[in-house]
Amino acid sequence: MKFGIMTGARSRSADVNDIGRTTTIDETVALARRAEAAGFANLWMANVFSLDAIMTMAIAGRETTRIEVGTAVTPTYPRHPTAIAQQAVTAAAATGNRFVLGIGLAHKVMIEDALGLSYARPARHMKEYLEVLAPLLRGELVDYDGEQYRVHGLSVGAAGAGEVPVIVAALGERMLELAGRYTAGTITWMVGPRTLSEHIVPAIGSAARGAGRATPRVVAGFPIVLTTAVDEARAKIAQALAVYGELPSYRAMLDREGVAGPADLALVGDEATLRDAIARIRDAGATDFNAAIAETDAGAFDRTFDFLASL
Repeated sequence: MKFGIMTGARSRSADVNDIGRTTTIDETVALARRAEAAGFANLWMANVFSLDAIMTMAIAGRETTRIEVGTAVTPTYPRHPTAIAQQAVTAAAATGNRFVLGIGLAHKVMIEDALGLSYARPARHMKEYLEVLAPLLRGELVDYDGEQYRVHGLSVGAAGAGEVPVIVAALGERMLELAGRYTAGTITWMVGPRTLSEHIVPAIGSAARGAGRATPRVVAGFPIVLTTAVDEARAKIAQALAVYGELPSYRAMLDREGVAGPADLALVGDEATLRDAIARIRDAGATDFNAAIAETDAGAFDRTFDFLASL
């Protein structure tokens, strides 16, 4: 299992003591260089309403030499698949083909309530999106007529860019089937080890085999902190991540796992506790561990980062 670091809308991703301060480009580049030097395999960035994740990961990848960079994830609805394909191949060219495009539906509250776009038939939306996007990322000419997208005689490409791998934030059966059939894998959040082993991994794996594709990648994202102040840390994580327990798609995964809220999925404790928890995630079938390090007290980010680097 490969190890990666998550960054995104706030400084140091799940930094519950610093809510509201956005990550800067310089901070992201510094983290990418630090993660690369420490031996991490990848750096993932959330796309909310701060820095654009594709552009920022292209910059971070340009400023490093080995580490894989990717989005976790960029919402599909606000961007036409031809536009996101052009961005993705540009990022691939900028990073020496170390860029992974992670996409997702986001949530009704963001797409419909905030942006005024229809969130009806999301699985149909993703199917059509991938049927346009996937061949574009392979450098193919697309002629497509769907209900939501119609594209004719179009291809995208950039000098130095190879085929861009795409992964989908997939939780439900239909989304996992689409991810397995059309993409390189999935990236998860608010999904526990039991749900990974009993639901996510079997469903996407079956779809990939049925489509004649390689074993899919499963990038499992978890809040994590190395600490002896376990109760205090969980309380802070619960406060910072409370919204995820209210979003229907994540709530369904929490219920499937049999936990009350997001903090119950967090990896919190000493080194032995974290090693055991990470082993469960590996044994559940995750190919990548995506660490959203929670700085629940001074120094927590650095000591958790160093612990993960030692693995």
